[in-house]
Amino acid sequence: RKRTAHERAKELFASGEFSSGRKWADDAPKEKLDTNTVNLIASGACGAFVHGLEDEMFEVRIAAVEALCQLARSSPSFAEKCLDFLVDMFNDEIEEVRLQSIHVLREISTHITLREDQLDTVLAVLEDSSRDIREALHELLCYTNVSTKECIQLALLELLKNLNKYPTDRNSVWKCLTFLGSRHPTLVLPLVPELLSTHPYFDTPEPDMDDPAYIAVLVLVFNAAKSCPTMPALFSDHTFRHYAYLRDSLSHLVPPLRLPGRKQVYSLDSVDSGCGSGSVESAKLFLQQSLNRISTIQNLETTGAQDLLNFTIRDLQRLGELQTELAGAADFCATYLRCQLLLMKALQEKLWNMAVPLCLKQNVTATAAAQQILEETYKLEFLYSSLESRQVATIHHVRLQAKALQLILTARSGPGLDLLISICEKFLQEIECFQRMFLTELPHLQDSFVDKLLELMPRLLSCKPVELVKILQTTLRQSGLLQLRLPEQINRATATIIEPTGESDNPLRFTSGLVVALDIDATLEHVQDPQDKVKVQVLYPDGQSHVIHPKPADFRKPGPNRHRLITQVYLSHTAWTEPSQVEVRLLLAYSSSSSSPSSANKSGWSDSIDSLPPAEAAVEGTIPFSKPVKVYIMPKPARR
Repeated sequence: RKRTAHERAKELFASGEFSSGRKWADDAPKEKLDTNTVNLIASGACGAFVHGLEDEMFEVRIAAVEALCQLARSSPSFAEKCLDFLVDMFNDEIEEVRLQSIHVLREISTHITLREDQLDTVLAVLEDSSRDIREALHELLCYTNVSTKECIQLALLELLKNLNKYPTDRNSVWKCLTFLGSRHPTLVLPLVPELLSTHPYFDTPEPDMDDPAYIAVLVLVFNAAKSCPTMPALFSDHTFRHYAYLRDSLSHLVPPLRLPGRKQVYSLDSVDSGCGSGSVESAKLFLQQSLNRISTIQNLETTGAQDLLNFTIRDLQRLGELQTELAGAADFCATYLRCQLLLMKALQEKLWNMAVPLCLKQNVTATAAAQQILEETYKLEFLYSSLESRQVATIHHVRLQAKALQLILTARSGPGLDLLISICEKFLQEIECFQRMFLTELPHLQDSFVDKLLELMPRLLSCKPVELVKILQTTLRQSGLLQLRLPEQINRATATIIEPTGESDNPLRFTSGLVVALDIDATLEHVQDPQDKVKVQVLYPDGQSHVIHPKPADFRKPGPNRHRLITQVYLSHTAWTEPSQVEVRLLLAYSSSSSSPSSANKSGWSDSIDSLPPAEAAVEGTIPFSKPVKVYIMPKPARR
């Protein structure tokens, strides 16, 4: 527990020591005070808040901290007054209270500036054994204003101690120092010679670039140098080389700098920041124009239409890389257009004008295309959030086209009559199901594939399976591309695996038949209900695959639309002769279910409704949504 400045002053006063003589007039008599005019505490301070913060029930203390936060957010003057009380709550014996007070201080950090004694109390929490507490404090330091260069020095020293004691906090500490440097460039400037161990005329030894503590110092200095043009003059030659190395290896932590007498480093960040919000507006305009250009595809020949789709998909993918704000919408549109391109290739003239034995290869290609379209539609529906009903209807429309293509290809391969009848009945039920689910969206689907099928529905219900397949084939080839309406805001679910990094050449060795624990640390963005949907997949070199469902307690929520997964995965295998790599990735599970179709229309092919096949069952699957990380392992044979 860290004592407050008030407690330390009180202890000194209570000790009643004689003057040491080191401080001038520290024992001089104080002026006479009128006891009636002395106000020991601010008026109203010992009200509900102080009683709440000192209550014996920790739930009451948490509620008091949250109430302080609500009031402090709307009143900067009150935020300053309650700062001491909130900092004192960092010493609470209950972890939840400490964590809540850290979160509250983070929320009101724009209104306050920490004094050195307050920062001292705050930084004492870095020795906490709880990872959640330490990372919450790193997040708090990112947005905290400090008053002096001694505060910066103190914060850096404590963060380096934290890094030494808990090496797994490396990424969190580096990110914290990124913000600390960029927010206080003028305070970092006088510390640079000391931090980099430079000397006016002596050469100092070059530090080790593999040292996380040295990288932490460089991250602080380089981020401060972005807003302080005089700082690079204090760098030594090896610091410039280290900057070039870190700019490539840790570009998300090290900003582009204008270095004197050196080649200017340009990056996507500097291009974007120069354009500001105008670039986002122009990117939105470009996205809309790209979708409008696709509407002219009906007037082009097949080759020209495919080229236009290819170019547009390439442009949208590049746009998503350049503009992170529009990455979700650009990827969504590109994936939708890829589905249309696959459908267009599968419906080429030569495939349908030839007998089946003469175009087996094309038939296999079309079957693979139909399956790929189905997979892409599930990605469109479940990997992107904030979709409107119009977009969901468009996705289901493409899925219906892919299922129609699958039915036609199955019919061409010559299945038995009973099988063909059941497939056709199931497809008709899916059309009815689509009509019920998207009744309000049908006016927007004029002249589309499903619109034409609904017009022909009475005929489809009464005709033979072979005739239905012919009608489907004609309708599918005549239906045009359904225009995608640009969504307002679409976010793509993404995951980044922080640990393991996949960079180690030292294999994890363990005895075959036993297990080894692999620590997984990942950040999740825009994932709804991750406790139910996120899974970890381990793929072994022999093709075996294990899917692990993490415990709900392994998920944290550090911010809105952001989750953190910290878990352990147990690996096991039989003995190998040499080390090899296993792949670890995160999967997003989904379940697609349709409501049961009404049995109002009796099929002409069956004698009773009871013989109709059931509605489409829930389709369950998983979508990989993180880059795979490779980990070296080596199962050793057991000793006899």
